[in-house]
Amino acid sequence: METITLGELIQAVGGTLLGTFDDLSTPISRVDTDSRDIHPGALFLPLVGERFDGHAYLNAALGAGAAGCLTARERDSYRTDKFYVRVPDTQRALRDLAAWYKGRFHIPFVAVTGSVGKTTAKDMLAAVLGTRYKVLKTEGNFNNNIGLPLTLLRLDQSHQIAVLEMGMDRFGEIDYLAGTVKPDVGVITNIGDAHIERLGSRENIFKAKCELLPHIRPDGLLVLNGDDPLLSTLRGRTPVPAVFCGTGEGMDYRARVTGGDGVSHILCRLTTPHMDREVRIPALGEHMIYPTLIAAAVGERFGLTPEEIIRGIGQFVPTRMRMNILRRGEGITILDDTYNANPQSMRAAISVLADSQGSWKVAVLGDMLELGPFAPALHTGVGEYLGREGISCLVAVGEMSRYIAQGARDAGVPLIHHCNTREEAKALLPQLVRPDATFLVKASRGMKLEELTGALLELTRDPGEG
Repeated sequence: METITLGELIQAVGGTLLGTFDDLSTPISRVDTDSRDIHPGALFLPLVGERFDGHAYLNAALGAGAAGCLTARERDSYRTDKFYVRVPDTQRALRDLAAWYKGRFHIPFVAVTGSVGKTTAKDMLAAVLGTRYKVLKTEGNFNNNIGLPLTLLRLDQSHQIAVLEMGMDRFGEIDYLAGTVKPDVGVITNIGDAHIERLGSRENIFKAKCELLPHIRPDGLLVLNGDDPLLSTLRGRTPVPAVFCGTGEGMDYRARVTGGDGVSHILCRLTTPHMDREVRIPALGEHMIYPTLIAAAVGERFGLTPEEIIRGIGQFVPTRMRMNILRRGEGITILDDTYNANPQSMRAAISVLADSQGSWKVAVLGDMLELGPFAPALHTGVGEYLGREGISCLVAVGEMSRYIAQGARDAGVPLIHHCNTREEAKALLPQLVRPDATFLVKASRGMKLEELTGALLELTRDPGEG
């Protein structure tokens, strides 16, 4: 974050200075929201949630070195050496500060949303654009109404472009985030079943994602997955020019898988308005053509050459726990995809497992959350898909995963275990480890199946490892 002054902060958030401190030139070079991690001279911004209120930690944050704070509450007393800025709502003030701060940077902003693959698309975009530009990108899960403003506040004068991920689980959230960013380029990766519990149907999820469209700048661009049946209906109906990516004829950006080694990469033929090349994608799964196409479209929008785009694709590295390929001894591979899950991403991950070179293919799958009344049928469908893809063994973990087990049983998966808890599954894993095995570990984030990835890493640890 570039330094701002107290006076600029008050202007940005429409706040009122409380207490006796009145030095409007006081510098602020960071915004902290966690009182346990305060940096000297930072602004402490107390967030308020259903189960917590950061105002309870104001004194602790100031005592730890914060220069001052925002507050939505009057205080009984005020330190004379700290500033207090009163605002009606601290979360709204965070958004207002981020929007004001963003206005200091005259660089392009790319906003990425979608039900599946938005993090992968964001990472691929950053890799491709990074061959020419200094890129700010969303880190981790900072894609919501708190994380996105904090990401914008990481901007500094070295950045030349920003790639921002936008998540949502209800109407109005994309509108809120996109209104903060006002992107030059908008990307929607697809429409799936994630968060269908709250929104009720894919059509409503589609409407919620489309809240992005009116916020794209008038001279901007929209990049869409043309293979998605709902997004394809936007052809000719968007407020800014749109390009469509996919596998079929008539796509502006088209790709088809031509090969791969089942271990580390796939090959695809990439056809765009400016190139027709075979490219190597350092990841597994046919679904990887979509983030690649999106990155090619945005790269060409910002003037990248075919060589720069291909080099960037080759430099792609996924976010941790997003289909990370972990090589072990004796031909054992662990596909760690534990960051999150929904029916579409489950199928994509199972396809990767099916295409792997291992002769013993084990799916360790946990519950998919936020599916509401659709959950039993959607979990059953995942189990049936395991059978169609010829998976050797299923370890289903959690309450809803019993439906995955039932679907797998009906589809003829040879070996099926259902475990109510991670601990049960962990106790089972040693008997499933064998040479030339590939394990897929995947579930919704709340299931914490990364613990099982850790257990597999320990079970397959070479005696010579530290």
